[in-house]
Amino acid sequence: MSLRDLIDGELRRTLPPAVVHQAALLAGRAPGHVVAVLFYGSALRTGALDGILDYYVLLDELRAWPASWLARLANRVLPPNVAYLESPVEGCILRAKYAVLSMPQFSRRMAATSRDTTLWARFSQPCACAFVRSDADRGAVAEVLCKAARTAAQWAAWLGPARDTAAGFWRALYARTYDAELRVESAMRGPDLVDRESTRYARLLPAAWEMSGIPFDATADGLLAPRLDPRRRRSAARQWSRRRGFGRLLNLLRLVKSAFTFDGAMDYVAWKIERHSGVRLALSPWQRRHPVLAAPGLYWRLRKLGLLR
Repeated sequence: MSLRDLIDGELRRTLPPAVVHQAALLAGRAPGHVVAVLFYGSALRTGALDGILDYYVLLDELRAWPASWLARLANRVLPPNVAYLESPVEGCILRAKYAVLSMPQFSRRMAATSRDTTLWARFSQPCACAFVRSDADRGAVAEVLCKAARTAAQWAAWLGPARDTAAGFWRALYARTYDAELRVESAMRGPDLVDRESTRYARLLPAAWEMSGIPFDATADGLLAPRLDPRRRRSAARQWSRRRGFGRLLNLLRLVKSAFTFDGAMDYVAWKIERHSGVRLALSPWQRRHPVLAAPGLYWRLRKLGLLR
């Protein structure tokens, strides 16, 4: 199976109607300008809809999305902007965290030369089209996702072991990308991702190497060995060291930015508190409009309730 066929099949997978409905609600915020809404993450893997659903909203241009001038500027300088949405669907409340960026921004960050490792690492993992404007747009999205897979596979070859299974190469790569993102998940997060869909990743790596022009040897027992100049490996190790430092800074800056641009931040925090403690917080309109100013009061309120120590 070719890389393009694999990616195209994943984009076309059938999704729960509630997921498709919520994606249509997001697309309706910028009618005619949303190229696609991608669904990814744990809910895609497990099918569970009672947690947070993860979407990426891809636009022709950022100015089509309703937002303040500050949010638009922040999304141009340090994409993507992230927001939270609660919507009633089929008699229940669906909760989603979604990111917004333009197709040109999305494509640029999939290149092997990009210093931002976050997007190509994330979208070398499975995703599906929950909304797409046209078949031509689906094809354009598939091409960008193929680029993400090629970039991930290239770095897996450059930084990985001399010889291993496809799963071994992916585990080693995701350990590095998670480290570069300052993620708080368990160290087993990367291996779990690979092990859940081992057949998919076993197909993806050789297909991406072939499309990238990376020669490799394959044994009957499933071991792969990319044929690389040792100098290329040493050069890649130096480049990755710089990306790791840049990635950690980038994620810290994104955390700071989200304090001012995360639409629906207080509702998201309230839901997390209720989910983990059973305590439902009533939020005022002022708290929703000014999450940064409201944060100290919320902190002391949680302390009084015994939820923070």
